[in-house]
Amino acid sequence: MKISAYFYLVMLVFLTACHQQTKPTNPTVKSDKPNIIIFYADDMGYGDLAIQNPQSKIPTPNLDQLAREGLLMTDAHSSSGVCTPSRYALLSGRYHWRDFNDIVHSMGESVFKENQVTLPKILKENGYHTAAIGKWHLGWNWEAIRKKDFTQKERVIRGKKELEIWPAQAYDWTKSIPNGPLSIGFDSYFGDGTINFPPYTWIKNDKVTEAPIETLKLPREDMPLEGNWELRPGPAVKDWDFYNVLPTITSSAVTFIKNQEKADKPFFLYLPFPSPHAPIIPNEDFIGKSKAGPYGDWVYETDDAIGQVLAALKAIDADEDTIVIFTSDNGSERYAYDRIKNYNHDSSHPFRGVKRDVYEGGHHVPFIVKWPNKIKPGTTSSQLFSQIDILNTLATITNSDLPKGFQHDSYNFSKLWLEENNKVVRANIIHNTFTSKYAVRKGDWLYINNKDGYHARIPEWFVEGQRFKTAKDTVQLFNLKDDIGQTTNLASQFPKKVNELATVLLKEQKTETFKN
Repeated sequence: MKISAYFYLVMLVFLTACHQQTKPTNPTVKSDKPNIIIFYADDMGYGDLAIQNPQSKIPTPNLDQLAREGLLMTDAHSSSGVCTPSRYALLSGRYHWRDFNDIVHSMGESVFKENQVTLPKILKENGYHTAAIGKWHLGWNWEAIRKKDFTQKERVIRGKKELEIWPAQAYDWTKSIPNGPLSIGFDSYFGDGTINFPPYTWIKNDKVTEAPIETLKLPREDMPLEGNWELRPGPAVKDWDFYNVLPTITSSAVTFIKNQEKADKPFFLYLPFPSPHAPIIPNEDFIGKSKAGPYGDWVYETDDAIGQVLAALKAIDADEDTIVIFTSDNGSERYAYDRIKNYNHDSSHPFRGVKRDVYEGGHHVPFIVKWPNKIKPGTTSSQLFSQIDILNTLATITNSDLPKGFQHDSYNFSKLWLEENNKVVRANIIHNTFTSKYAVRKGDWLYINNKDGYHARIPEWFVEGQRFKTAKDTVQLFNLKDDIGQTTNLASQFPKKVNELATVLLKEQKTETFKN
C-alpha cells in the first residue's frame, strides 16, 4: 500500500508539471513590445475637453477618464492649423512646412515622398501589425485609375464657383489605387478617405468596396445640424449616408481590436476620426447630450466612439499592454465663434484663434497618453510638445530602429512619459499653417512674423467684444505665461526678444534636417 501510494503521488506531481508546462499563454501578451493606438480627432478644440476646461458645455467622460488614468500634456501642438499637414507631420516626424503647407484637395496626389521614413514603416519593420482606420486625407494616385480615353469633364457649382471635375464614369474602380496608406507602411486600411471629399465610398486597403456611379453635389436639400456641409463635389455611390461614417469606422475599429486577441504580433492602430469636423451630423442617439448644440453632441459621439474601442481593448485583456494616445489635428472650425454667442461654449478656451490661425487656438491641442503600470496615472506636464515628437518617442519605447542619420524635427519624450523626468526636451516649436505666417515659441515667449495671426474669418460682433490690444507693429510678440489669450502685443517693448526669435525662425527655415 505504501509503494502504491508513493507511485500515485509521483505520478500526480509529474502530470501536474506537464500540465503547467503545456498551459497556453495569454494570446494578447505577444512580447515586451506594447500595442499602440492613436486616436486622432478632427477639428476638436482644446476647450472642448471637460477635464481641461471647467467651463466646457460638452461631457467627455471617456476622454476625462483616459486623462485620469494617464498623462495630460497641457502644452501640446499640432504641426499645422489644418488637416493634411498635421497628419503628415505626425506620421513622418517632420515639420510639414519643410515640404508643403496646403491640404490635399479633391482627388489629390499623395504628399509622401518615395521611401520616406514614417511611423508605420518603423513599427512594421519591428514586427508590428500596422493598421489605419478612418480619415486619410493624405492623398492617393487617382490618376492611375482614371480612364485616359474619357475626356468629358462635368461642370458643377460649389458655393459661388463653377468647377470642372471628372465624373464617376471617368475612373476604373476595379483597379488598385496607388500611393495610399499601404505605400507608407500600413498593412491594412479601411475608411472613406475624407468625410467631405470625394470619392464618397468605402475604401478597403487600396480598392473601393463599391464603385461610385454618380456625381455628388449636395447630399440633400436641407443643411446639417450646424454649419455647412463643406462637401466637395465628386464621384459617389448611390445614396451615400454621411451619418453612417462615424458609426462604421467605430465598429470597424472595434472589430479590428477583437481580432487581435489571438494574434501573434503587437499592433499599431492609427484611428483618425472624421469628427467633430464638418459636416456636423451627430446621430439621433446623441442629439441633446451636450449643452453646446449639435457640435457638442458631435464631440460627445466621438467620445463615445473612443469609449467603445477602449472597451474592446479591455475585453481582450490587452489594456495593460497598450499605449493609448489621444489628440486632435488642429483647433476647432470657425463655427466655434457662433457657439460662444449661442451656447456660451468656447472650443478654443483659453486661447485666441481657431482652425487655420497661427494663434494658439489654431494648433494648441488636447493630448493624452496612457500606458498602465508604465505612465503614472493622473499626471500632467506643461512641457512644450509637438505631435511630430510622437514618432521618435514611440520608436524609442518600442526599441525600433531609426535609419542612420535620421535627424528629423522629432524629439524623444520617453523619459518624461515613463520616468517623469522633467528635464526640458524641446526648446522651441515653429508654428505655421500658410506660407505667409510663421510663429516661434520659445519658453514663455511667442513671436509671429506678421501683424495678424488670423486666417479664419472673424464675426464683427466677436472683434468688437474682444478689443484685443495691439501695438502698431509689423510683427507680434506675446508672453504666454502672463497672457495666454494673446491679447497684448509686446513687440515694440521688447525688440531684442523679437530679433532673437526672428533669428531662431530663420535658422530653422534654412536647416534641412534629413533628406529621404
